[in-house]
Amino acid sequence: MAKILIIDDERSIRSTLREILEYEDYVVEDVDNGVDGLELIGKNDYDLVLCDIKMNRMDGMEVLTEGLALRPDLPFIMISGHGTVETAVEASKKGAFDFISKPPDLNRLLITVRNALDRGSLVVEAKVLKRKVSKVRPILGESQAIIKIKETIDRVGPTDARVLVTGANGSGKELVARWLHEKSNRSNGPIIEVNCAAIPSELIESELFGHEKGSFTSAIKQRIGKFESANGGTLFLDEIGDMSQSAQAKVLRALQESKITRVGGEKEIDVDVRVVAATNKDLLKEIEAGNFRMDLYHRLSVILIHVPPLTERRDDIGLLTQSFLEEICNEYGMPVKKISDAALDALKALPWTGNIRELRNMVERLIILSDKTITDTDVKAFANPSAPVAATAVAAAPQTDFDQFTNFQEYKDYAEREYIKFKLEKNNWNVSKTADDIDIQRSHLYSKIEKFGLKRGE
Repeated sequence: MAKILIIDDERSIRSTLREILEYEDYVVEDVDNGVDGLELIGKNDYDLVLCDIKMNRMDGMEVLTEGLALRPDLPFIMISGHGTVETAVEASKKGAFDFISKPPDLNRLLITVRNALDRGSLVVEAKVLKRKVSKVRPILGESQAIIKIKETIDRVGPTDARVLVTGANGSGKELVARWLHEKSNRSNGPIIEVNCAAIPSELIESELFGHEKGSFTSAIKQRIGKFESANGGTLFLDEIGDMSQSAQAKVLRALQESKITRVGGEKEIDVDVRVVAATNKDLLKEIEAGNFRMDLYHRLSVILIHVPPLTERRDDIGLLTQSFLEEICNEYGMPVKKISDAALDALKALPWTGNIRELRNMVERLIILSDKTITDTDVKAFANPSAPVAATAVAAAPQTDFDQFTNFQEYKDYAEREYIKFKLEKNNWNVSKTADDIDIQRSHLYSKIEKFGLKRGE
């Protein structure tokens, strides 16, 4: 989970940014001045810093310079309510990853944060998933469907044939794409992943093909797109069924001609990329509905691989469970827990709407909450992730009178206060244990206790 530091002397901006980023499951800390920010940078391993330019105690440009001296690889996104093109260019020259204006546009902010976290440099703007074969998680299973998938990967991997991988969310489509890359002659090159569903339609073309400086308002510098970044390797277009029509047309042209043109540019750029696409949608139905291009579908589906849901390969659940037990226990530095045959049978009987992803989460929950040996009673008790705590909390909580709140912020503060109070009491006011329980920094929890005026025994 990425750790982000916000440095800004405006409380409202810090609060807004923190709320947005925490909602996206980032770990966020914030300070109101550059001096304290630099101290934290020196002590903590942050993945990204969002820093205001105009601040009282220390100018943001100074923070940028000194911060990069401490951590040369740490990406900085500079923010300002008084920014100009000259300011943005100056920040870029000093080593800033990017520049955004106040108040931040939500889509622009999230895309910029995602790119900053994904990139290992300021030149190649892409998430490079290049790994050795030994480091890619194996495709586990002995069902006929999985055996057939492995055989297809072995046969198709060494070719440059485009592959369309279909299957439900959490079924393992990305793993199939990675193994197609690892089995290919391009395995020494990058595999670049693009989640088409996570990128707003107005930004997808810039993400895929890059853009030239000045091509639109916030294009303060030239940007390399995913197609160029994947040159010599594999481009994995996940959730391609959610791609806009205009982007589909440009992808089709790139596949037909092996050339792309950056947004706002005229020069054609040669690209040598193998494309693997994935979707959880029925693209033939999407074509009938006018949402997906038939010509693009045929370009992508030279080879079709369907990954079945976990409910169609229940016999593989034991093998998957044992693998997850070993993996997760090793991550936690604890002995590998045992699981009874009855517990495995109970796991096989669950509906698994979230597929393999849900199974892994379930195994992790069982490791944390059960004793040395996981039993069928544990499986039944923890099958619903909210049941152990939430059911008790709901039963104990009085009915809320929503009329007492004049706005959403008041209600949110109330709900947050009651939740933290409940967790503190549940953990006998052990702050460290409670912070671990709700997955926030201990210092952050102390701030919440002070903010809400919580006291033991009240």
